[in-house]
Amino acid sequence: MIVPMKRLSLVVLARNKVDSLKKLRKAGIVHLDELSVSNATLEELSTKEQKLEWTIQQLTQLFKQRKNKEQVFLKEVLDSKEFEQIELKINDLFKEQESLSEKIQKESIEKEKLEKWGDFSVEEIKELQTKGIKIDFYLLTEKELKKAEKESDYIVLKSEPKNTLIATVGKKLSEGIVAEHLQIGERSLSQLASQIEKNRTQYAKNEEQLNDLAVYVKSFRYYKEVVSQEISFENAKEMTKEEDSVAYLSGFIPIDALDNFKALAKQESWGYAVGEPTEEHHVPTKIKNSKWISIINPVFDILGTVPGYREYDISMWFLMFFTLFFAMIVGDGAYGIIFLALALIVHKKMGKANNAIILLYVLSIANIVWGALTGTWFGSLWILEKVPFLRALVIPQIANYPELFNVDTNTAQQTVMKFCFIVGTLQLALACAMNIHRKIGSKNISAIADLGWLVMIGALYFLVLMLVIGATINAKAVTSVVGLGFLLVVMFNAQGPGVPFAKGLLGGLGGLFSTFLDSISAFSNIISYIRLFAVGMASLAIAQSFNSMASGMLKGFAIPAGLLILAIGHGLNLVMALLSVVVHGVRLNLLEFSGQLGMEWTGTNYNPFRETVKK
Repeated sequence: MIVPMKRLSLVVLARNKVDSLKKLRKAGIVHLDELSVSNATLEELSTKEQKLEWTIQQLTQLFKQRKNKEQVFLKEVLDSKEFEQIELKINDLFKEQESLSEKIQKESIEKEKLEKWGDFSVEEIKELQTKGIKIDFYLLTEKELKKAEKESDYIVLKSEPKNTLIATVGKKLSEGIVAEHLQIGERSLSQLASQIEKNRTQYAKNEEQLNDLAVYVKSFRYYKEVVSQEISFENAKEMTKEEDSVAYLSGFIPIDALDNFKALAKQESWGYAVGEPTEEHHVPTKIKNSKWISIINPVFDILGTVPGYREYDISMWFLMFFTLFFAMIVGDGAYGIIFLALALIVHKKMGKANNAIILLYVLSIANIVWGALTGTWFGSLWILEKVPFLRALVIPQIANYPELFNVDTNTAQQTVMKFCFIVGTLQLALACAMNIHRKIGSKNISAIADLGWLVMIGALYFLVLMLVIGATINAKAVTSVVGLGFLLVVMFNAQGPGVPFAKGLLGGLGGLFSTFLDSISAFSNIISYIRLFAVGMASLAIAQSFNSMASGMLKGFAIPAGLLILAIGHGLNLVMALLSVVVHGVRLNLLEFSGQLGMEWTGTNYNPFRETVKK
């Protein structure tokens, strides 16, 4: 559930501002207003944080290249003095690496340009110049060389099929001759090659030192957290405005933390005011659920979705429907066993089951159950034929191999499609029921519009059956019910507390076309649940194809090749099934279901001003 929030305004003595903020931070219960503040200290801290983050990334990359990775866990966090020395050393090495890299790149480009001219002594050429002997080098094509023969004296230094290298003494080639002129630099080809090698050797030595220093990455992470905490405190200090002898700030506090705050305020002699947030306030969202419902949190964390404070917490419903969608999309009981084995391995390695592991347990078991009910084990008919126990678990009407149970294939597929539409209708109807329940609680007459949607969705289900699987329905009755639902939506959609009925009715009529489009959308939403059937069948077809490819090789000397095809094929199929869960399973919850609820997922996580690390 979404925990109710209170609007909090806090007043303290200005001279006690810093001390009060430290005590408020230690309490860790108040979410401060999000204001854009800036000062020199914040900019300095922000730069330091970014620098530490960059160093952490670099050290992490280096750490991955280490052979002995265990050493990183043997190092405790350094004290501040030791850390400063290590940080300085590492930063100096990174700066030197950057400088060396630029030099190597620049010198390599210069060397590449000189390679076609060959090696020569820069010192000797410059010595000749000081004695008044001017030598110029040119690279010409055969055609331009013939022009040069008529105009200048030159010496051929190197002749190639396409180009000729020449030198002129005391006189340059005329502008009418197209030639590449050598600009004499400070170093020759051999000198550049030697310098590049020297820089590369130094670069390798520095990298070796950085590899050894990568064991201190834990300390860098700790001090980055320290800086982040200092930024948070400086922000709070800057947001706390002073006027005469008092300082004040505002924010939000969960209702379940209010008593703790009042006790602290009384102890510290703080002044405060607590009230209800208004529509103008951007209230943070704090979700508090039971342990079992919280297992869906890793999915929300990956998606980065947070419901608005005035929206719904759909964690329980998301978990229930997502589990079903996962099972139907992946669809194979053997894949479920693989997921279950993976969960057991990770659980054993970690020593405890976090939310992600428990969720994997739930999803894998659901997958095994659905695979058992449909008779799908690695998409193999042979397994089902050879194992009577697995065959006994199958519900013939939804079996993927209905011929084993004397059920028509078309009938079995239509049953699964019908089940998909039932699930979709129930989920969308649930959204309508939730809206009705909330609006009745707030005495909002627009709940009748949601009742209209509920009636309309129920009737549209039968229309979907008729159009998709050819079911026989009473078209007149269905049309009448859809019309009744549409009428209720138009009449009551714009109604609300304090809105005169006539004004609400006019608003509903004004949105008539929009309501019509939403009705079509509700119809397509129910149809969209057929993706559960379609993706599941596609996964089965891919598994069957790889089984067919490997079947001719599972004998004699070709057995290893056949097993390799099965492993690669089912591995790819499993990965594609997981991607389908993200694309389709998540979509049905976040678009179709949430859309019917009217959710926009524009919330901000409750993030109280608190200590994140102890200094």
